[in-house]
Amino acid sequence: MHAVHTTATACFHHNTNKMRFYSIAFLFASFSFTACNRPSSEQPADDATGSITKDSTIIQPFIVTDSVVHDTDDPAIWINPEDPSKSLIVGTDKDADGGLYVFDLAGKVQKDKFVKLKRPNNVDIAYGLMLSGKKTDIAVATEREANKIRIFTLPDMKVVDAGGIEVFKGDSLQAPMGIALYTRPSDKAIFAIVGRKSGPAEGYLWQYKLSDDGKGNVKAVLVRKFGKYSGKKEIESIAVDNEMGYVYYSDEQVGVRKYYADPDSSSKELTLIPNTGFTEDNEGISIYKTGAQTGYILISDQGADKFHIFKREGTEADPHAHELVKIVKVAAHQSDGSDVTNVALSSDFPKGLLVVMSEGKVFHYYKWEDIFGKAN
Repeated sequence: MHAVHTTATACFHHNTNKMRFYSIAFLFASFSFTACNRPSSEQPADDATGSITKDSTIIQPFIVTDSVVHDTDDPAIWINPEDPSKSLIVGTDKDADGGLYVFDLAGKVQKDKFVKLKRPNNVDIAYGLMLSGKKTDIAVATEREANKIRIFTLPDMKVVDAGGIEVFKGDSLQAPMGIALYTRPSDKAIFAIVGRKSGPAEGYLWQYKLSDDGKGNVKAVLVRKFGKYSGKKEIESIAVDNEMGYVYYSDEQVGVRKYYADPDSSSKELTLIPNTGFTEDNEGISIYKTGAQTGYILISDQGADKFHIFKREGTEADPHAHELVKIVKVAAHQSDGSDVTNVALSSDFPKGLLVVMSEGKVFHYYKWEDIFGKAN
């Protein structure tokens, strides 16, 4: 699984004019298998009473991507600042002979951007890291069998990590899996928050500050160890809310834990969204933003092929009380990872895009209005 992702949502970009465009979007909207269009199922929004909607209709993807060779696991969305319709999806193929695949919005593999890696698990994207004096968009993936994170520029997927950066160094438990990138609003510093296959009950996640090593490559400095772990299964899916400053991660079979994302903030757990009503694992996490501090948190119910959707902003009494709003069933099977954006990428995705890993070595693209209803 994911990130979430991601991380995973639309992000502010470095160009001033483009910043205005994406700011508006935030406030009012962040090789054999052939890609195909499919009819989308319309889903009703919640009724006027605000009751939870549990629609049994299976939502179909608008597009299914080309297939990878082994096993898809986690996607991340890169929004093209020049032309959103040319945005890309970066996804992992989880195998010792796997790698990172890049797809266009039609689900077609961009073969010239493929990167071979040793069992990449999760991937996330950040915008505007300063490298060689230039603001650079990056994709960062965990390379589990190498015990490293790997870093590539976007959109060209050029390697900028000097062969990889070892994580959990000195610890007997490495095997990195989940990753999310946090961009601090105050100074635009970028941090990688990394999870692993197993670890201690406290300090399970390690957080690294990413910066230029002086030679045009990225270096990572450990700045924090934090996060509880139940020990029941593993922690793979991680997602960051940059604007609100939170990080969420799936402690599988327990729930989603929430902390401050800034390493200089408290490392006290803010809340646990329990996996009550989940069939088995709570997995992929993605955040759809309807405003600066409003929107939805989507959590994959892997065993049921469903997403549980919670309020991003919490309640007036408690900003960390995330109410369940809706449960939707999707065609994606056994979904580990997902990512979502509210940006209007094209006429096909006027209210944004949800990308979901599915068994069958593919990713599914869903229109946001099919996930949450035409009125949202």
